[in-house]
Amino acid sequence: MNNKKASLEWGEKTYVMGIINLTPDSFSGDGTLQDRDPFQYALEKAKLFLENGADILDIGAESSRPGSKPISAALELKRLLPVLKALKKENIRGVISIDTYKAEVAKQCLENGADWINDIWGLRKDADLARTLSQYDAPIILMHNRSTPNAVKSNKRLGAFYQGADYSNFMEEIKNELLESVSLALKAGINNENIILDPGIGFGKTVEQNLALINRLDEIKALGYPIMIGPSRKSFLGAILDLPVEKRLEGTAASIAIGIARGADIVRVHDVKYMARVVKVTDALTRHSAN
Repeated sequence: MNNKKASLEWGEKTYVMGIINLTPDSFSGDGTLQDRDPFQYALEKAKLFLENGADILDIGAESSRPGSKPISAALELKRLLPVLKALKKENIRGVISIDTYKAEVAKQCLENGADWINDIWGLRKDADLARTLSQYDAPIILMHNRSTPNAVKSNKRLGAFYQGADYSNFMEEIKNELLESVSLALKAGINNENIILDPGIGFGKTVEQNLALINRLDEIKALGYPIMIGPSRKSFLGAILDLPVEKRLEGTAASIAIGIARGADIVRVHDVKYMARVVKVTDALTRHSAN
């Protein structure tokens, strides 16, 4: 087994995943294609994230921001592969996760140095992805997602956000749909121990539903899988604070701290330096405090 994967011991600590967007249109304003030399910028950002406490780098080349347009696998790979090859050449020590739902992208990235796949559609978008991943001993993050591309609202100050989907029993439906994704993975031959769940904060959920999801994360944890959460800079924080995306640091910190207390194993963040500090203190309080 890849040493990078084996080094993650669930329950020992909370792992920090740093977000690297190889896009021109990230909701958070940090897409590296806005930079004049995007690939060098991405490499420097990866190194900085690792120095600042990241354990995992999550690299994505297709924006999932509200209102974004899908791109081809060819364009996605054109953005991803040069960065992956550069990271491999530099012998980057962190786990490299690729944020994609496309089987062809996943295959080529895994063959060029990636360790994990992070699928925001929980194996429901590309029927070939599960079969492709079964050929590799690679962890897969399965995210819950009921967002609809056209169901987007926009606020001049707070930015765009997905409208909440209809639920009759919110938490039960989230759990059932995550387990349906797990079933797709297992039927395709993906190892049970390679499955990580993400409840999909911000994707087709209202402000109140996002808050409930974090506060009741222990119910997702009870499904028996490691849990990742990604509240970083999300619109529900903007709604609570009445602040734009670049001013949601404290809101992100609060949601991460509570998420860890409720069972999160990985936190996916933009502001690695500061959130790694939040994680360290929260772990000291919740995982390592004296009984």
